[in-house]
Amino acid sequence: MAEAATLHHFAFDPSSRAARLALGEVRLAFTETAVRPWEPDSPIHALTPSGLPPVLELTCSGRPLILRGVAAILGFADDTASGGLLPGDAADRGEARRLVSWFERPFNDDVNAVLLHERMEKPLLRLGSPDARHLREGREALRRHLGLLEPLAAEREWLAGRRLSQADLVAAAHLSVFDYFGEAPWAAFPSLKTWYMKIKCRPCFRPLLGDRFPGVPPSAVYADLDF
Repeated sequence: MAEAATLHHFAFDPSSRAARLALGEVRLAFTETAVRPWEPDSPIHALTPSGLPPVLELTCSGRPLILRGVAAILGFADDTASGGLLPGDAADRGEARRLVSWFERPFNDDVNAVLLHERMEKPLLRLGSPDARHLREGREALRRHLGLLEPLAAEREWLAGRRLSQADLVAAAHLSVFDYFGEAPWAAFPSLKTWYMKIKCRPCFRPLLGDRFPGVPPSAVYADLDF
């Protein structure tokens, strides 16, 4: 049994959001410690060689554990959940893992590294105003990826199949950041919008709705469960 769990995270880091959603979904009680990983003296650097959140510190059956990175935290949450966060069907399980990997690499490289860099990292690191060309490229990349997700949301109850899985939590974690900044073109992807409203209504999502980015208010629909 897990006890005395502390999650070190940055509120607008998609991986940190995925960890918060997963722990909330399996109802594992934890306290949150906000970190600023771009600062040289951030305590996150003492917890993980990468210097990146999320990191979960906990005691499990009397044994102290430090889980570094979202994959380890998702795996732990899956192991502690009564029904798990991966489907029972092998094909659906493989599809859930495929989608998680999609967000970890191509989505992160094509979209986050461009659009979140301009909207989030530049203000935090004081690197100047967003570049219009890069914003356009990031928005186009986001639309391409959402276009690939739209038929999955249209054909399935959840992204990987018949039940909610890690894929939904990871996808929602990433897309919720763009939703905050008003960069999610929901009107162009109605099935994906319906899926997002469904996961947005889950109790695990509520803490994310209270997040605020310095100097940038949330979009008009960010906290709206039925937009």
